[in-house]
Amino acid sequence: MRHATRIIRYQLRDIARNKWILAYAVVLGVLTEALFRLGGDGGRVVLSLLNVVLIFVPLVALTFGTLYLYTAREFIELMLAQPVGRGAMFAGLWAGLTGPLAAALLGGIGVPFVLHAGAMPVPARSLAMLLGTGVLLTASSTAIAFVLALRFEDRARGFGAAILAWLLAAVVYDGLVLLVATVFRDRPLETPLLVLTFLNPLDLGRVLLLLDLDVAALMGYTGAVFHHFLGGPLGLAVAGAALLAWIAGPLAAGGRRFARKDF
Repeated sequence: MRHATRIIRYQLRDIARNKWILAYAVVLGVLTEALFRLGGDGGRVVLSLLNVVLIFVPLVALTFGTLYLYTAREFIELMLAQPVGRGAMFAGLWAGLTGPLAAALLGGIGVPFVLHAGAMPVPARSLAMLLGTGVLLTASSTAIAFVLALRFEDRARGFGAAILAWLLAAVVYDGLVLLVATVFRDRPLETPLLVLTFLNPLDLGRVLLLLDLDVAALMGYTGAVFHHFLGGPLGLAVAGAALLAWIAGPLAAGGRRFARKDF
C-alpha cells in the first residue's frame, strides 16, 4: 500500500501537468458554458450533456489510457527494478491516471454550473448523477484501456483495439440489439435484453442516468426493458452495482496480465 500511494502521488503530479488533461477539462468547460449561453436552464444543460458523458468521456479515457501505458513503459521497467510489487505498481498506474481524468471531468462540467448557480436553479441531484456516472465510466474505460494495452505489444494495434472497443460499445451495440429484437420478435426477449444491458458499460451508464432523469423516450430498447422490470431505486442500485463490476472485472484481468507480463 505504501508503494502504491507513492506511485499514485507521482502519477498525479506528472499527469496533472499534461496539456491533454488540461485541454480535456477546457473542452468540457467550454461546451457546458456554450449550452448555458444558448438559453438552456440547468435541467436542460444536464440533459444535453448526456451524450457527452456517454460517448465522449469513454472515448477519451480509452484512448488516453491505452496510449499512456505504452508511453510509461520505461517508467514501469525502472520501478519494477526497485522493491515494488507488481500489484502496487498496477494499482498506482490506474489510480494515478483515473484521478486526473475524473478531476478534469468534474471541473470542466462542474465549474460552469457553479458560476450559473446564482442566476438559475441547478438540479443538484441530476448533476451529481451525471458527474458520478461520468466518473464511473472513466474508471471503467481506463481499466479496459490497460487490459488492451497489456494485451497488444504493438502500440498501433493496441490503439486500434481501443477505438474498436469504443465503436462497438457506443455505436454498433444498439444496432445489434435492435437486430436481435427484430429477428426474434416472436419470442420472449425481456430476460435476454436485460442480460445484454449488463454486457455494455455505456448502456449501463445510460440506464443509470435516464432512470434518475425519468426520460423514457431516450432510453433505447434495452433501457426501456430495464426501466420496466427494474425501475425506481432498485434499478438505480442494480445499474450502479453492475457499473462497479465493470471497473472491478477489467482491473482484476489487467492486474493478472500485468503480474505475468515480461517487461
